[in-house]
Amino acid sequence: MEDTTEDSHGCGNATHSEGERCSDNDFGTSKLGTKEYWEEAYQRELETFKDIGDVGEIWFGEESMRRVLRWMDKAKIPENAAILDIGTGNGAFLVELAKHGYNNLTGIDYSPASVKLARSVLQAEGLTDITVKEVDFLNSQGDLKEFDVCIDKGTFDAISLNPDDTKQDKKLYVQTLKEALKDKGFFAITSCNWTKEQLLERFSEGFEFVQELPTPSFQFGGKKGNSVAALVFMKVHEHVTD
Repeated sequence: MEDTTEDSHGCGNATHSEGERCSDNDFGTSKLGTKEYWEEAYQRELETFKDIGDVGEIWFGEESMRRVLRWMDKAKIPENAAILDIGTGNGAFLVELAKHGYNNLTGIDYSPASVKLARSVLQAEGLTDITVKEVDFLNSQGDLKEFDVCIDKGTFDAISLNPDDTKQDKKLYVQTLKEALKDKGFFAITSCNWTKEQLLERFSEGFEFVQELPTPSFQFGGKKGNSVAALVFMKVHEHVTD
């Protein structure tokens, strides 16, 4: 049975635990959806890492990483599978994936400070054969291809909060994801802004729902729910008709 305690931080704000409720319906834009916010945040974390070796916040907490790793074990994802960490942040998940035996890892982030931080963290762990690139997922222009697994912990959430053209960006995200994954490749997403039902609808075209990963639940007013949605999809081949 999955341990539903979360050790660290939730989405939208580094001070929230994953057990706290985030908006799951229509929600406004936020500075958390801007590149400037993340560049400043990762610049601070980079300086802290240089000073005291602290890698900084782990998005959704360490349990969120273990949850995905448990699914990968059960799904028998091979160690040489091409894995993309979308919005890698401080690279903490890349470290865990490598420690778990995965050896074909790529992390991307649109924040230059994030890339510097992730590379520094990986180097400190002696993991020099992991690729970390400064790439805006929405503007990758076809450079991301042939991945077996794509993992997102909060990046789609941040894109959804962007004050500029968020509706188009969400559509572009889905299209870019299709281009990045091989047919029958897997996509694991963790979100606190979107419910399971909303994610199923968002990724209904070109993807098949595989399973929901257990997340902490809460009870309010006699109803039970989850503060975080963690789902796995598989890319399916789309038949183009005239």
